[in-house]
Amino acid sequence: MDMNSFKYLTIATLLLAGCAQTPQPVVSAQPERVVPAAPEPKAEPALVLPNIALSAPLLYEMLLTEFASQRGHSELALDGSADIAQKTRDPRLAKRAAQLALQSGDMNRAIAALGLWRETEPGAAMPPRLLASLLLRGGRLDEASVELARVLKADPSHAGEIFLQIHPLLAAYPDGIAALGLARELASGYPNLAEAHWMVAQLAQKAGDEQLALDEVREAHSQKPDWDFPVMLEASLLVKRDPKQGLELLRRYLFSHPQAKGVRVQYARWLLEQQQYKEAREEFQLLSNENPNSVELAFAVALISLQIKDLPGAEAQLRQALVQGGKGPDSVEYYLGQLNESGENETGAIAHYRGVKGGEYLYAAQLRVVYLLNKQGKLEEAIQYVRKMQASTDQQRAQLVLTEAQLLRDAQKFSQAYEVLRHGLEKLPAHPELFYEAAMMADKIGKYPASEKLLRKLIKMKPDYAHAYNALGYSLLERKVRLKEALALVEKALLLAPQDPAIMDSVGWGYYRNGKLDDAIAMLRRAFTANPDPEIAAHLGEVLWARGDKDEALKLWQDSLKAHPDNAPLQAVMKRFVP
Repeated sequence: MDMNSFKYLTIATLLLAGCAQTPQPVVSAQPERVVPAAPEPKAEPALVLPNIALSAPLLYEMLLTEFASQRGHSELALDGSADIAQKTRDPRLAKRAAQLALQSGDMNRAIAALGLWRETEPGAAMPPRLLASLLLRGGRLDEASVELARVLKADPSHAGEIFLQIHPLLAAYPDGIAALGLARELASGYPNLAEAHWMVAQLAQKAGDEQLALDEVREAHSQKPDWDFPVMLEASLLVKRDPKQGLELLRRYLFSHPQAKGVRVQYARWLLEQQQYKEAREEFQLLSNENPNSVELAFAVALISLQIKDLPGAEAQLRQALVQGGKGPDSVEYYLGQLNESGENETGAIAHYRGVKGGEYLYAAQLRVVYLLNKQGKLEEAIQYVRKMQASTDQQRAQLVLTEAQLLRDAQKFSQAYEVLRHGLEKLPAHPELFYEAAMMADKIGKYPASEKLLRKLIKMKPDYAHAYNALGYSLLERKVRLKEALALVEKALLLAPQDPAIMDSVGWGYYRNGKLDDAIAMLRRAFTANPDPEIAAHLGEVLWARGDKDEALKLWQDSLKAHPDNAPLQAVMKRFVP
């Protein structure tokens, strides 16, 4: 585990469980994973402090430790805090030692420090919980089990809430079967606790034992029939076998528990998945009525109306909901534009977007007008519209330049696109995106010195801009010039973005240009596995062909061409090798 992920883990485990959130449904068929709220914390007992005088040497050691911590001397601070806590057995100093150990990213030290904190403050709830989390993270299940059992035993009146907190800790453990075993062991002592059965059901589902999950969640429901979570989990298990059965369970529960919002969201989404659009709209409408300020819910209702070919009804519903929610006319016009665009009524969408005269959606609405005009083949009108748009920030001004250049590039007007970008850079010389796009366009039209100059300025401006190194290196490789320098550039890019398939492709191509066929094939295979792009297939096939693996190269090209029949680079390479 790297230090940063360890720190984030320890911070997260301070909370132990996420807060419950009011569901915000969108038009999607997937149910939400519900995380229960944490319970009210148990009142901590008064600290029992040791009878130790604050001597001058002890004070000096404490001050030295704090100064070391503040000035970044972590080893000195860790050693000092641990030594002080061990000598004094003061729970306050043990807690400070634990904090420093957690921040250090050293799991073993953190576990030892938390153990001492727990010993010196036995009534505190946090040390055993943090300790259990770290032990789980380190794969020490037996020790974690002891700590979790201690947490439950220390506060039996809140055992139900504690099980809800334990669940995310066990759910994060990579070995789902082992986590399930630990969950069943902990729950065995609480046979009449619904939360214990719910936790086991959740982990059984994660481990792939759906029958056990179903048995446990039904037991949870029988013990706590008005609790939403078991019903939602049982429905999610049933819906895999028989969607009608899962939907019926939710319908019955909602009949007796009409205020169960999470259940209603799940029910509405699954109705949508089963293409029961009218029923789904009714459920989303109920949710919208209860949340009149939710634009998302109003829009969901309108989109479902659109699905059943009721555009007038969808517009009326959305307009009414937006007005009731306090939205002004500009917001109404923007969402009506989105609704019409979703219904492929481009003319209506443009009219509504043009109706946005101000407010937070003005800029976004104008960009949609540009996009739709261009889609309708009205390139010149789209360009003129962009040029008349008013931007309020330099970032928006840069985006307008990029938008105009994109329109021209899509129309194959590369020289004009380059001029737009070049003039944009004169006005906005601090925007990396403009440098990059201008360099790409200069390369496209054969202005290689200009492209290289732009990219080198960009690298100086942003030394971690991986794609700048990649673009410059790849351009040199394609032109077969300064090949060693080109390879060094793309390798630098890969160091900065090691998971980027496009950069992997460049490095593989660089190996090929430098005569390293085996290295080239290994890297290009890696790139193609990450992203089966036809241009990567073209490169990999060419290197395979050069090494003599012509049958594999041909098959790779043919398979890629079936999936991407209009890809020009792939067609070009095949014509060169397979006339």
